[in-house]
Amino acid sequence: MELRDIEIFLALAEELHFGRTAERLHVTPARVSQSIRKAERRVGGVLFERNSRRVRLTALGEQLRGDLSAGYRQITNGIAKACAAAGTVTGTLTLGTMGPMAHTIKPILDLFHSAHPNVELRHREVQPPSPLDLLRSGAVDVALLWLPVREPDLTVGPVTHVSDVLLMVSTDHPYAGRDSICLEDLADCRLVGGTTIPAYIQETLAPYRTPSGRPITHSPTASTWQEAVSIVSSGQAAAGVSAEAATFYPWPGIAFIPIRDAPPCTWALVWRTIAETPLIRAFARTALDETSGPLIPGTGLSLVHSAS
Repeated sequence: MELRDIEIFLALAEELHFGRTAERLHVTPARVSQSIRKAERRVGGVLFERNSRRVRLTALGEQLRGDLSAGYRQITNGIAKACAAAGTVTGTLTLGTMGPMAHTIKPILDLFHSAHPNVELRHREVQPPSPLDLLRSGAVDVALLWLPVREPDLTVGPVTHVSDVLLMVSTDHPYAGRDSICLEDLADCRLVGGTTIPAYIQETLAPYRTPSGRPITHSPTASTWQEAVSIVSSGQAAAGVSAEAATFYPWPGIAFIPIRDAPPCTWALVWRTIAETPLIRAFARTALDETSGPLIPGTGLSLVHSAS
């Protein structure tokens, strides 16, 4: 099988949808179907069961997926290293960030542009209530997200920076005049909830229980950052945010209160493991060179690794 056909097969095995696979790889659904038929002829068996309602791997398809995955990663990693060594990385890289968070990694972006002037860097906005959606859809290649991210299909790359955690409230909220609060105080608040955000990720900024075990209400929910700000400014709920929000959004009607005992919020680059490319590897290495720190605090690791 050619490398592109392997990529299509592995992407379809993950997406289990011809349309989403085509969109993710920037090809037509017909190209995906053609590639799968070609692979099935080559192995002499059916790799996917498909009808009008669903697509799923056959036992043969599962076996082939396992056999191909490791080899595909080795090949693409080898290509990435060779391209980086030759300085020939080209193409388009789409970076997803939350609002103006790209400003926090400007030194990384500047260094990457300097090292790879032939690469076009595009930007898409990631919504905090659904931070993984654009990655999963293939709309972004790399996203700047807060940790932890423990998804079997995603790779966590270099840590870029660490932020304090604040509570965003309306200026008439009972906590608005305080110098700081503690996590225990959140039991007396309503916090804005997310939509498709995994609970363990949301908990970094919006815990579900206080240290003593008191429950914290998450309601109402927001699907975008703008909705969350509107909910907070109207006094319906408060929101846990990283410290950058106070810098980027000093809006009338909004106050930011430090949560003095909240663990810091760590940010890192994240991408889909199966979709890793030479461009992504080059970007991750640039971030590692710029930050000169470990990938995950306390691990001491110096190479990117899977979050599985």
